[in-house]
Amino acid sequence: MVSRGGSNGLAQAEAEYKDFELFYPNMEEAAEAQNRICQIHYKQMEKSDRDWTQAVRAEDECRQLLVQFPNSKFAPQTAQLLRNIQESLAEHEYVVGNFYWKRDMNPAAANRLTSLVDQYPLYSNAGEALYEAGDAYSKMGPRFRKQAGEQFAKIVREYPLSSRADDAKKRLEDMELPVPQVDRAAYDREKYELANYKKPGMFSRSTEWLKGNPDVSHAAKSGSPTMTDPKPTIPVSVPVVATVQADTTNGSAAGSGTTEVTATRLTDSGGALDKQSDARSRGGAALSASTDQAQAGPLPTNRDKELKKLREQQAKKQAKLDKKKKKGDQNGSVTQQDAAQSQQNQSNATQGAQTPAGTPAASTPAAAAATQPAAGTKPPSSQNQQPER
Repeated sequence: MVSRGGSNGLAQAEAEYKDFELFYPNMEEAAEAQNRICQIHYKQMEKSDRDWTQAVRAEDECRQLLVQFPNSKFAPQTAQLLRNIQESLAEHEYVVGNFYWKRDMNPAAANRLTSLVDQYPLYSNAGEALYEAGDAYSKMGPRFRKQAGEQFAKIVREYPLSSRADDAKKRLEDMELPVPQVDRAAYDREKYELANYKKPGMFSRSTEWLKGNPDVSHAAKSGSPTMTDPKPTIPVSVPVVATVQADTTNGSAAGSGTTEVTATRLTDSGGALDKQSDARSRGGAALSASTDQAQAGPLPTNRDKELKKLREQQAKKQAKLDKKKKKGDQNGSVTQQDAAQSQQNQSNATQGAQTPAGTPAASTPAAAAATQPAAGTKPPSSQNQQPER
């Protein structure tokens, strides 16, 4: 079966191969038809930092051949194709995890990189991924010291020839954790990979940017590829659902939670509900989990750096407002003192200015003396006197 080229022709060829397998599953050519389907999607794979739809389809088809035709002559070739495909998929995951790690999004980086190595242990850059995952865990606080040590120990034990093996040993010594022994099988596998690695030529490296297919020159040449789909993982920044202990009264098992709601009349008015804050909870697992979390502090987030910067900005802004308010209060107190002094002076100046009869009164002894008539003189009459004619 020969396709006419293009995506439509390849899709038509794949449909024909599928029909052949459906009607003739026991023929020798059925394995070849499945191998052709693997090649169709493998040749359409894009680079690791681009769309990975074809890579996922190629992985599924290659697994199908190894499961359905394990003794076929195409099985070894398909196994190597599957290792190449998984190298590209692992590189895609590493690019994302490294992006998070460089930007201090530690929970997301640790979750992505750890699950990457668990899913694709044959990945050529697994040592670097584990080191970055351990470093992300170490930046998330002392409560994740155990997870960080596990990642560094895994590098020393399973990837001893990695470029990060010495750094992982040093980190374990700084954390005062034991350095594990090297796994002999892992050491032999890495040694075989280094001996059989073929470095791309100068022309191939110079024209790499023109190619649309991923670079799989570092893919493993030995080992069993992963035959299971990746399982979704939850970052450590997501709180774990609290579980309850087993309850024999309603038949609930440990960790299953309560699925039914019941109501009873309260007879003890001054009893447990008034004295115990956790009287409504079943068992102490949920309360202990929340208490442990409260004592350990809040869980880390992917925006710790941004939140810290925002808090600093808010603190500076609040400090400026407090300083401005304090300065305004001081100016206001001075103004009030000046106003009080001015009012006091005005009241002193006007005190005694009017007598009870309504006549002006002297405010000082000197003024009073000035207003008294001289000796031997008559005070002026209040009535107008007629001039003499």
